[in-house]
Amino acid sequence: MLKTRAISALVMAPPALLAAWAGGYAFAALVAVAAALMCWEWARMALGGFANAGRVAAIGCFVAALVTVVYPLAAVAVVAATTVVSVVLAGPANSGRLWAGLGGFYIGLPAIALVWLRDDPGLGGAVVWWLLLVVWATDIGAYAFGRLIGGPLLLPAVSPKKTWAGLFGGMACAALAGVLVARTFALADVGVIAVVSAVGAVVAQVGDLFESWVKRRWNVKDSSGIIPGHGGVLDRVDGLLAAALTVAVLTLASGRPVLIW
Repeated sequence: MLKTRAISALVMAPPALLAAWAGGYAFAALVAVAAALMCWEWARMALGGFANAGRVAAIGCFVAALVTVVYPLAAVAVVAATTVVSVVLAGPANSGRLWAGLGGFYIGLPAIALVWLRDDPGLGGAVVWWLLLVVWATDIGAYAFGRLIGGPLLLPAVSPKKTWAGLFGGMACAALAGVLVARTFALADVGVIAVVSAVGAVVAQVGDLFESWVKRRWNVKDSSGIIPGHGGVLDRVDGLLAAALTVAVLTLASGRPVLIW
C-alpha cells in the first residue's frame, strides 16, 4: 500500500507541479478537469449514477475554476448557484440525493481556493507547491508510520486503519516538506513554516477522514476506479480539498500568504 501511495504521488506530481508553476489558465484548467471528475465520482457514490444533479455540479465547478482566474467572486457565485440547482434537481432529501446536490459545494469551493491562491503574483506558486507537497508528505508519512509503529487507532468508527502514530508521522513529514519549500523559495522563518506545515497535515487528515466517513456512509471502497489500482480522484486529493480551503480562508483573514506569517 505504501508503494501504491508513492506511485500515485509520483504519477500525479509532475503535471500538478508543472501546472502550478505555470499558473493562470494552465493551472485553472487542471483544477477544472479534476473538479469535474470529482463531481462525477461524488454523484456516482451518492446516487449510483451520473444524474442531472451531478452533471450540473461538474459543469458548474469546471466553469468556476476557470472563471476564478479573472473574477474570483463570480466563481463563488457560480458554485453557489450550481449547488442550489443541483439540490433542486437531486430531488427529496433522501437516499443520498441531497448529498449529491451538495457535491458541487464540497468540491467547488476548494477548487476556487486553489486557483485563487495560485494567482497571487508574489508567492502564489510557492504556496500551491507547498500545499501539494505537504499533503503528499502527510499521506505517505501517515501510512508509513502507522504501519511501522501501529498503536491506538485515530478514529476507528470512521477509518479502521488510521493511527495516532500515523498522524504524528504525517505531521513530521509535512514539516520536512515545509522546510524543503522554504529553502527552495528562499523564504524566511523556516521554523514557522515547519509548524504551519505540521498543522496543515492535521487539516489534511481531517479531510481524509471526512471522505472516509462519506464512503463508509455509502458503503463504497473507492470513489471510483478512474486511476487503475489507485481508486478515484477524490481518494487522492481529499486532504488537499480541506487544506486548500483552510489556507484560502486564513489568507483572506490575515491579508497575506501563510508562508510569510
